[in-house]
Amino acid sequence: MWSDKWTERARKEGYPARSVYKLKEANEKFRFIRRGFKVLELGASPGSWTKYVLECIGEEGLVVAIDLKPLSIPPDRRLVFLENDVFEIDLKELFNASGGKFDVLLSDMAPNTTGVPVVDQEISFNLAKKALEIAKELVRKGGFFLIKFFEGENSRELVSFAKTFSTTKLFRPAATRKSSSEIYLFGMIR
Repeated sequence: MWSDKWTERARKEGYPARSVYKLKEANEKFRFIRRGFKVLELGASPGSWTKYVLECIGEEGLVVAIDLKPLSIPPDRRLVFLENDVFEIDLKELFNASGGKFDVLLSDMAPNTTGVPVVDQEISFNLAKKALEIAKELVRKGGFFLIKFFEGENSRELVSFAKTFSTTKLFRPAATRKSSSEIYLFGMIR
């Protein structure tokens, strides 16, 4: 496993992965995860983001996390985990699991990379577009989303789609590896 200061810090602080620092930085900058919020998290495994969100939402909040792989964090009464493919998930099931619309949608989904940048970017685009479609349906007006994608030919199309229903900003956290093409799209539903 590739190790760096972020990986070491995650181990010391009890998080399963270094990705938590990307979310922490985004939340410090945009302040969008708050006490009592209902958060939908796509691509949740191994659970670093989930653990951090549980710390932010307090006792009244809720996290509904979805991934093809199980989480490696302990169960929590404020956490509903669905081991499922985001392309097969029933939006009514998600709505019912949360008791209504969500305050925040997070997506750290990424393809199993092939090493062919154009292929990886296309798969990433499809994952991010699906996350945006779900945000459009399930995040309340005034709610937020943070979605990872790989920059590429489709980046403008993705941002244009998001702008049809939200205010957006692109964000590249400090914990992102220099060699990575990943970037995050932050937005607020209008």
